[in-house]
Amino acid sequence: MKKQKVQFPDDFWWGAATSGPQSEGWFNKRHENVMDYWYRVQRNDFFNGVGPDVASDFYHKYKEDFALMKQVGMNSFRTSIQWTRLIKDLETGEPDPEGVQFYKDVIAEAKKNGITLVMNLHHFDMPIELLEKYGGWESKHVVDLFAKFAKTAFECFGDDVRYWTTFNEPMVIPEAGYLYGFHYPKLIGKGKEAVQIIFNINLASAKAIETYRSMKLDGEIGIILNLTPAYPRSESKEDLEAARFADDFFNKAFLDPAVYGTFPPALVDLLKKDNVLWQTDEKELDTIKRNTVDFLGVNYYHPKRVKAPETKREGNWMPDWYFSEYDMPGKRMNPYRGWEIFPKAIYDIAKNVQNDYGNIKWFISENGMGVEGEEKYRDENGHIEDDYRIDFYEEHLAWLNKAMQEGSNCFGYQAWTAFDCWSWNNAYKNRYGFIAVDLNDQSRTIKKSGRWLKDVADNHGFEYDLDLVQE
Repeated sequence: MKKQKVQFPDDFWWGAATSGPQSEGWFNKRHENVMDYWYRVQRNDFFNGVGPDVASDFYHKYKEDFALMKQVGMNSFRTSIQWTRLIKDLETGEPDPEGVQFYKDVIAEAKKNGITLVMNLHHFDMPIELLEKYGGWESKHVVDLFAKFAKTAFECFGDDVRYWTTFNEPMVIPEAGYLYGFHYPKLIGKGKEAVQIIFNINLASAKAIETYRSMKLDGEIGIILNLTPAYPRSESKEDLEAARFADDFFNKAFLDPAVYGTFPPALVDLLKKDNVLWQTDEKELDTIKRNTVDFLGVNYYHPKRVKAPETKREGNWMPDWYFSEYDMPGKRMNPYRGWEIFPKAIYDIAKNVQNDYGNIKWFISENGMGVEGEEKYRDENGHIEDDYRIDFYEEHLAWLNKAMQEGSNCFGYQAWTAFDCWSWNNAYKNRYGFIAVDLNDQSRTIKKSGRWLKDVADNHGFEYDLDLVQE
């Protein structure tokens, strides 16, 4: 085995991502979001009964956290502005002064530590009032309220934040909340509603981008998408068609509008044929067409393996009519999260963006490995020796670097996550951070992976056996 340097550009982003609802705690918020409400009314849905009430207490610990991020070599960090914290009046978009001050302080602290911020506007945290009153993302009125929220955020922080994103993993909202029922409102089989939500979120993103550009701010705006390549079980016509549909529905339904301002024609035709196509008009379609992104963030954790559908077409429309999940024998697994480990997919994503999406500039906005019971890997000094995470990152980065050497326009890598954070109803079951958080006293300690990241950032790369990175 001969190791060689995996070299990244000197100005490459090394960092991590989190979100407001997963890190801040619900201190001094004006409103509840869907996750706050879900925890309050159905606490048993959450691992060990742990909710977002305190989370990782970033609300009080952000100064310490930015200092630790700098210590582990990060030069960039993504978090989100909570609609429920920033906005006092959800109908008018009037800001809450306390919320404004908190985010101003966060932005100033990041700058003080030389950390470039990416500010995201929506990370699964719809205000519960808007869900109950209007149906959340089923409503075009809520789309307009989101645009007001975005305008307020840009007015308050647009001079100090250069990089913005509209949504994180927007597909998760219809998928988890309306199709398969594992996020609040925990609905199952609401295919027509999910399709309308897909359109409405695309429209909301475009309206936020339109607002941002109208303000002539000196920055850029994008979106964060979880791109999950759909690999067919075989080269049979039926399996290939299943993979094409899965790609159109779960990836391209947001990727195509974000980059090109249009929806995949085959998907539109299919939804129209099945009588579940979204309601819209020419003005809305024009808004989406004219307001595409400056850059793309890509979250990648695992591939999607699919085969020809096994589901009977009965009841409400579901994407499952057109594909089934394929449990591929012999796949590498993260047993704690139940996800396949397949680093080559990060290369396939990069080549897809390069070849099919105009080589738009992009970055890895999430990639990570959640492990349960990490305390068993502590050394005699109490530090977590997470070599498994280092191996995971190096393998993914080596594949990413291969695509970059071939011309992919990737400018950064942000892992999930900087410090252990709350993960929805999984709570703290699996830990992801470079920095460990002790929930008993909220103390922080740097893991071995954090020390590794410092070396990688300082040296703009790492030594790796490139024979392992072969197609």
